[in-house]
Amino acid sequence: MTISFASLGISETRAKHLETLGFQEPTEIQAQAIPHLLAGRDVAGQAQTGTGKTAAFALPILDTLDTSAPGVQALILTPTRELAVQVTNAFRELGGDRRLRILSVYGGQSIDRQVQRLDQGVHIVVGTPGRIIDMLGRQSLKLDHLKWLVLDEADEMLSMGFLDDVERILSHVPDERQMAFFSATMDISIRELVQKFLHNPVTVTVKQLKATPKRIEQVVYMVPRGWSKVRALQPILELEDPESALIFVRTRRAAAELTSHLQAGGHSVDEYHGDLNQAQRERLLNRFRQQQVRWIVATDIAARGLDIDHLTHVINYDLPDSVESYIHRIGRTGRAGREGKAISLIEGYDRRKLINIERRVRQKLTVTSIPTRSQIEAQQLEKLQNQVLEAIKGERLASFLPIVAKLSEDYEPHAIAAAALQMAYDRTRPTWARTEGDAPNTGLMEDPDLPKPKLRLKTSSGDRNS
Repeated sequence: MTISFASLGISETRAKHLETLGFQEPTEIQAQAIPHLLAGRDVAGQAQTGTGKTAAFALPILDTLDTSAPGVQALILTPTRELAVQVTNAFRELGGDRRLRILSVYGGQSIDRQVQRLDQGVHIVVGTPGRIIDMLGRQSLKLDHLKWLVLDEADEMLSMGFLDDVERILSHVPDERQMAFFSATMDISIRELVQKFLHNPVTVTVKQLKATPKRIEQVVYMVPRGWSKVRALQPILELEDPESALIFVRTRRAAAELTSHLQAGGHSVDEYHGDLNQAQRERLLNRFRQQQVRWIVATDIAARGLDIDHLTHVINYDLPDSVESYIHRIGRTGRAGREGKAISLIEGYDRRKLINIERRVRQKLTVTSIPTRSQIEAQQLEKLQNQVLEAIKGERLASFLPIVAKLSEDYEPHAIAAAALQMAYDRTRPTWARTEGDAPNTGLMEDPDLPKPKLRLKTSSGDRNS
């Protein structure tokens, strides 16, 4: 039997509005959380990004909000400005009421302008802990009429060091209010926060992501001792040559540095981060979907705003601390029945994380060495051979036959073909491979070069090798 939003207790008007937006039936977290929230219960929800949890708390808030009443009635705390903007946009879309006034507040914008908006009257405030603390300190944000408080991505908030700020904000909340905490994980710090501030909460849990699908190939590379990760990554990228990849790093600084390094190496790559405005984010995503940019470097938090269906590769430049985060990351590839590949770089201190991941995915992940030059060149030559076979079958081949006929007066046909292949190969090879020996810091293991074909020339005195 199909569950409808109306059957969960959502008003008929809002249910019809959801239909116009294309919401056919609730997700698991919505089906579990909405009835409890509408019944006035506090809720602790465990659900990951992409499960529909924003609507799980937004719809009950919107259904019980009084747009004719003054004062802030709902406060949503998010760990990042990007998530604050996403949640704000979701409320506006789901609300569909011009009388509804929503304000997102976060650092990097004029606080005076945000205070001015508050003075004009706001029903819902979505913001980051730091800016909310500032506004409470100025007494520009008053929570006297607050009916709802939601902690979104609570685990990320605490991992970013916002625990003291969160507790300080919660201490300003009236006793008569309703709370909901949503988190991808429920570690001890989250449970303690729930016990301290929620009143007799209902716990709802969406089943954790299943073990990684078989269609996702998982590969682990060990970074040699003394090597930097960026040095190790380059030959991996040359071997894999991802059509479209999302590269995960730990920090925003690491994302900027890696992007700059890869761009300097001539790679088609860009960084996705929280400082991008909406227009810049859309522009980057459109370029990525149109394959004008092949790879995107991002942190876990920034990547929450990315909706990409056709990723061929996910690369864990830095392993996440949480096994669930690893599952969620690599689950971005291999979608809709397609095959995908997940690549992880590890160092010695990552061994414990790798063991935990293996237990979770229920399979042993083989740790391999960084690709050698001969491996990379062999694969590139194989790729070139396949391209030649495709060209032979193509219609443009006839256009080049007169050139071959002219050159055949002086050279053997197989020498001409080999020279053409060499030209094509050299233009596609990475910079490090165009000179003899390894370029500095290429990250390539020592390995003999592949034998190079010899050209046979036609001369008046007969054939000779060169």
